[in-house]
Amino acid sequence: MTLAARRHIARTCPRFAALMRRVGPCRMETDTQSPYEALVRAIAHQQLHGKAARTITARFVALGAGPFPTPAEVLSLGDAAMRGCGFSASKTAAIRDIALHAERGLVPSRRQAARMSDARLIERLTQIRGVGRWTVEMLLMFTLGRPDILPVDDFGVREGYRILYDLGEQPKPRELAAIGEAWSPYRSTAAWYLWRAVDEARAG
Repeated sequence: MTLAARRHIARTCPRFAALMRRVGPCRMETDTQSPYEALVRAIAHQQLHGKAARTITARFVALGAGPFPTPAEVLSLGDAAMRGCGFSASKTAAIRDIALHAERGLVPSRRQAARMSDARLIERLTQIRGVGRWTVEMLLMFTLGRPDILPVDDFGVREGYRILYDLGEQPKPRELAAIGEAWSPYRSTAAWYLWRAVDEARAG
């Protein structure tokens, strides 16, 4: 993220400026996955952490002939193969639905996604089973590198704001969305620093 983003957000509040000085430059990184792969990986990792998530995902990846199972390969797999990876019935159904919508063209390629607005991608991809707004926002931030995303439903983002401003409780999503207007057009950078506020509190 650019120096312009940090300067813009720092001007909104001395507390935010101090957090940025303590943490240093924003080190948000984006991956090179297609939206299809990013969505499948997001579902695979839901409610799992660390070794378990990596193990299950590796088993799934091994089912394909290439670096990642194609939509056609996923749709050809039986339930036993999917469940054998460690997926629950609901995750199996969600991954199949992502593959089905990728086959039908609802899930765009990276090139197609680059021509679509954040709002359009959220509207389009949340039609898929198991894919909520938060999942699409993570794709927008960490796969497509969109600079102005504030995932107000994210616990860590709201907790970071509570910690930063020494509040008794987290702001409600709608309240944080209104507050975050001041950080636009760099709300992704603001979210990254709010996550770091949580890390700082845990370490401190």
